[in-house]
Amino acid sequence: MGAIYLIRHGQASYGAEDYDRLSGVGVEQGAVVGAELLRRNMRFTEARTGSLARQRKTAETVLDWLGIRTPAKEDPRWNEYDHVDIVTHHGGAVAQSELDSRSYQGVLDASLSAWIGAGDGSPCAETWPAFLARVRGALEDLVTGLRKGENAVVFTSGGVIGTLTGLLLGTPEVGLLKLNRVTVNGSITKIVSGRSGTTLLSFNEHSHFDGQSSRLLTYR
Repeated sequence: MGAIYLIRHGQASYGAEDYDRLSGVGVEQGAVVGAELLRRNMRFTEARTGSLARQRKTAETVLDWLGIRTPAKEDPRWNEYDHVDIVTHHGGAVAQSELDSRSYQGVLDASLSAWIGAGDGSPCAETWPAFLARVRGALEDLVTGLRKGENAVVFTSGGVIGTLTGLLLGTPEVGLLKLNRVTVNGSITKIVSGRSGTTLLSFNEHSHFDGQSSRLLTYR
């Protein structure tokens, strides 16, 4: 049986000119994840990351903790949906700079619902069916390449993790709209693959942010 660990990237820089970079907290979160995987004595035969800067930096930090010098392989299929494009077409083009993060999340939630509802008719560059197909394909390709007893780690985003979790439970739409919202920055989701197929074993593990690291627990 092979296992895939999906790591949500550290906190991005909300409100900054360049959103797609880790905040100071995000950098610390990556170090905590690395320490947690080191504590578990994890060994990975495959490491993947999306092409977004916040994903790649989290990967770099975690793999450095694990003593892995080979960079994670970039695969843009693990990238997050384009929230700016989705809000532009389904949420009245509200800019992040106009709202605090909690208020913007409300706009994004409504926009995501409309995006899913529009299906292939959405004017966005990537529709919901296209997004679902690419993240499903990324997971299936990784599963196919894993041998018995091998582990892979993927550095990706909350929408991807929520969607794949929902897919494995039978409802990818619910996964994106509900599970995505509660996915913690730096959380760990474990998927296993064996004779019975691909199965969700754990979702959104974040006990490594308990105790002294509780100040690092963030959702946005």
